[in-house]
Amino acid sequence: MAIEVNNPPASVEPFTADSPVPVRGFLHRPATLSGDALVLTHGAGSNCQAPLLAAVAEAFANDGFLVLRCDLPYRQARPYGPPYRGESERDREGLRRALAALRTAAPGVTRLFLGGHSYGGRQASILASESSGEASALLLLSYPLHPPRKPSEMRTAHFPALRTPVLFVHGTRDPFASSDEMAAALPLIAARTSVLSIEGAGHDLLAGAKARRPEALRELAERIGDAFLLLKRDAASSGL
Repeated sequence: MAIEVNNPPASVEPFTADSPVPVRGFLHRPATLSGDALVLTHGAGSNCQAPLLAAVAEAFANDGFLVLRCDLPYRQARPYGPPYRGESERDREGLRRALAALRTAAPGVTRLFLGGHSYGGRQASILASESSGEASALLLLSYPLHPPRKPSEMRTAHFPALRTPVLFVHGTRDPFASSDEMAAALPLIAARTSVLSIEGAGHDLLAGAKARRPEALRELAERIGDAFLLLKRDAASSGL
């Protein structure tokens, strides 16, 4: 996902769509729309302004994606803290509304993709398993396969119903899933899957203090973008 020097940068603007479950976030508009669009959301303790999400959104937008990074409904209700038990269904409805809002924002969009970090990615995957037509592929950053130190509590019950191609981006030191556990879980998914492993990274996908620097975040985001484009191309060529 290399950015050509002469390409104008994408613009970023606040985004709001009122509905019974409102959509709030930031819209990254590419200089030239490719026809692809991505809804991207955050983990349980974060929000849509997380530096990694912003970097990923920028990288995708510079490659022609219209990107909406948005706050889940629980985060709109409370600025801090994790989601409460029982809020996940409303959070998934928020993602459904975000996809619909993105369709409205750009009638030229032909393919919609959905992604998120940790809790946000988990809800994205459950939504896709419940309604396979919502997104053409999923981008799951640090999928929380199980709670830390509780490998028996696997969060894979919906995997067999998932018919959407998935890119998992996984830190090799993530306490929510080991690399071996990820490899064992992926065959549960009938659709095409791919894993981008980030060596030495934890749940935040950052390996060391240097990884938090803007240039390192940009490099990571571009790696993620390249891997997603490869998944998208392979899925399209195989008809999946």
